[in-house]
Amino acid sequence: MSLFERYLSVWVLLCIVAGIALGQLFNGVFQAIGQMEVAQVNLPVGLLIWVMVIPMLVKVDFSAMGQVRRHVRGIGVTLLVNWLVKPFSMAFLGWVFIRHWFAPLLPPDQLDSYIAGLILLAAAPCTAMVFVWSRLTGGDPLFTLTQVALNDSIMVVAFAPLVGLLLGMSAIVVPWDTLLTSVGLYIVIPVLLAQWLRRRLLARGPVAFDAAMQRMGPWSIAALLATLVLLFAFQGQAIVQQPLVIALLAVPILMQVVFNAALAYGLNRSLGEAHNVAGPSALIGASNFFELAVAAAISLFGLQSGAALATVVGVLIEVPVMLLVVRVVNGSKGWYEAGIDAPR
Repeated sequence: MSLFERYLSVWVLLCIVAGIALGQLFNGVFQAIGQMEVAQVNLPVGLLIWVMVIPMLVKVDFSAMGQVRRHVRGIGVTLLVNWLVKPFSMAFLGWVFIRHWFAPLLPPDQLDSYIAGLILLAAAPCTAMVFVWSRLTGGDPLFTLTQVALNDSIMVVAFAPLVGLLLGMSAIVVPWDTLLTSVGLYIVIPVLLAQWLRRRLLARGPVAFDAAMQRMGPWSIAALLATLVLLFAFQGQAIVQQPLVIALLAVPILMQVVFNAALAYGLNRSLGEAHNVAGPSALIGASNFFELAVAAAISLFGLQSGAALATVVGVLIEVPVMLLVVRVVNGSKGWYEAGIDAPR
């Protein structure tokens, strides 16, 4: 992992502090930035999000989908957890914790927005960071690439309908025009641009491609951190008044990570898949494409919304929690393989 990736949670915490402080000191400047919109898209944030997302999508090789047959059971578990279990379980946890148990402790006018942010976070399967988690568990790189490419292909067509369905089930009004615009701006166009750039870079040879990826890597994290400074500059007053909000939002996210990772890991073991397949499958089930979730939340509900804040909480806890999942997957390898080798 790069220095930025390893200490992402530290940088996010620093951005929270910097954003809140800057928002209090230069409120007029950030209000002017917030008004730089075209068709409900904030231009500075939109540009940062493209810089954030495109380098990650350049890593995805969609031709890997032809290898699906090599690990049908592992791919099946990945798709089940990512598209049927995770989004619906998060909607349920949001309903239980945010709308009921924690409701007296949260701003009542933001409850729907918080739930929407949690749904957006769960409806976007992880992309680039899965390669990092998979490598740390000794995961099969071809399987990891295959499941990422397949998930991204499904996301292009399924993200908007799935989010619309879950928001509707949660009694949240679905702004379909904005939702579809977000899908076009932050999924379809970045995928097309990233694949065009990928082909251009690969034409120069694998060494040149790897060198370009090394140079582009920090762009994504830097753009993410700049976006977070903007978010917290707008959210600062609400956070100062309600410091407990971030901790409360983290509860359903943490529960979802543990549940989905354990489910994917256990299902792969019961189906007899190899450990180097089960690890990446569990990790992609637990993690999220938080860059897309942040982008969609800002487009749908605004920079000052509870939805944007909820997706940022996902960014805050992503690295430490996923490193814990990596540790569990590595530490349980003996137990996992003993179950596969046992007579049935």
